[in-house]
This record gives sequence, structure tokens and C-alpha cells, in this order.
Amino acid sequence: MFSRIEENPAEALVTFLFEGRPITARAGDSVAAALLLAGVATTRTSPVSGAPRAAYCMMGSCFECLMVIDGAADRQACLTPVADGMVVSRQLPLSGGGS
Repeated sequence: MFSRIEENPAEALVTFLFEGRPITARAGDSVAAALLLAGVATTRTSPVSGAPRAAYCMMGSCFECLMVIDGAADRQACLTPVADGMVVSRQLPLSGGGS
């Protein structure tokens, strides 16, 4: 389980939807970090084997965190900051982005 090194209750919070589930995160968190903190381990499945995949490098190099964000497929969750009201879902293989 992931956790923050430091808590700062003064930081602004935002709420976004992940597959219909509200997730609260700190403003400025990436989508990938917010999901890991919320206990979501799988961000997509492999188009080759269907194996579950998750954020790995957290800096935009590996593309393991591709998700559908606000209707746009192939978005890197580790590079996308959370926003209030954002809608996020796992990216499914061969489906045009999970929608």
C-alpha cells in the first residue's frame, strides 16, 4: 500500500471519478499517484496477453500508466495532474480506449 511521506491538511483537495468511484486527491497530484494512494493497482491491461499493468516509472518514460482521461485514450496518468470533476477509466486493449 502506498502512503504519503508527509500530510499537509492545508493543501487543497479535488475529487475525480475513477470508473464511477469518487477519489479525493491533493491538487497537484498526478492521476497515477492519486490512484495508487487510493489502492488502485491496475491502470490498464496488456494488449498482447491481457495481463494487468500499472504505473511503473512515474515520469513518462514507460507508458505503463496509459488511461482514458476525460474521454481521451492513451493519456499518461503519471504526467496528468488531477482536476476536480475529471473522469478516469482503465484503458482496455483493442477497444479504442476503454469506453
